[in-house]
Amino acid sequence: MNLSVDILAASILIVDDQPANVQLLQQLLGEAGYTQVSATTNPEEVCALHRKNAYDLILLDLQMPVMDGFAVMEALKTNPVDSYLPVIVLTAQPGHKLRALASGAKDFISKPFDLIEVKTRIHNMLEVRLLYKKLANYNQELEATVAERTAELRESEARFRSLTELASDWYWEQDENGVFTKVSGPVLEMLGIQVAPLADDPAPSPLGGWNEAERIKLRNAIAQREPFLDYVFRRVDAKGEEQTFQVSGEPMFDRHSRFIGYRGIGVELTSKH
Repeated sequence: MNLSVDILAASILIVDDQPANVQLLQQLLGEAGYTQVSATTNPEEVCALHRKNAYDLILLDLQMPVMDGFAVMEALKTNPVDSYLPVIVLTAQPGHKLRALASGAKDFISKPFDLIEVKTRIHNMLEVRLLYKKLANYNQELEATVAERTAELRESEARFRSLTELASDWYWEQDENGVFTKVSGPVLEMLGIQVAPLADDPAPSPLGGWNEAERIKLRNAIAQREPFLDYVFRRVDAKGEEQTFQVSGEPMFDRHSRFIGYRGIGVELTSKH
């Protein structure tokens, strides 16, 4: 963004019921290099013109018949496209300056015009205005980028989870309080936790037969929020035969680094030997 070039290319509207003032300002701005300058002597046209052209700056006379500058500013505030009021008021009344600023004007130019003051205030106002627009555009782009990246991450996580479930005998998730939010397979038994079965699930199998020392070690790792990889469990089933299982898990954190739970996978190794 070449700010100097953009300032001279900014769109400016002059609003004054005195044609001589309009002509003077047009000549001054033209000589200063501004290329997009228009004008009206009818204040009732300003809102429609601004909605159509979205001016970067409006030079607004305060004392005009039918509709004064204060009424014009109030009407401009209803513009749904832009909440920023890009107005410099033109006034010969010192007492009007504070009222104009309180009404939303960004600056003022005193009458009769001091040409150096006019050029300086207009340039400074446009510099702030264009930086404001640049920031607004950047924020919109940033929000769009964040939304896009978030959607990509969610899609990637969904694919990963789907593949994980297909590649393992069971999959499990629990929240930050240790409550299981998604389970399949005997992982609850391995951790020594009893929960009521889901509506469509069969009753859980008995807890007996598991190596309690192995379960305690895993529960301690989870309490410390540590990841664990290929942790092996053994149990003796009702027939006296030993079964071997392997489980892996990792803690989950949100974008603020707050712990939100665990997720993991497991396989039965007995049938794979």
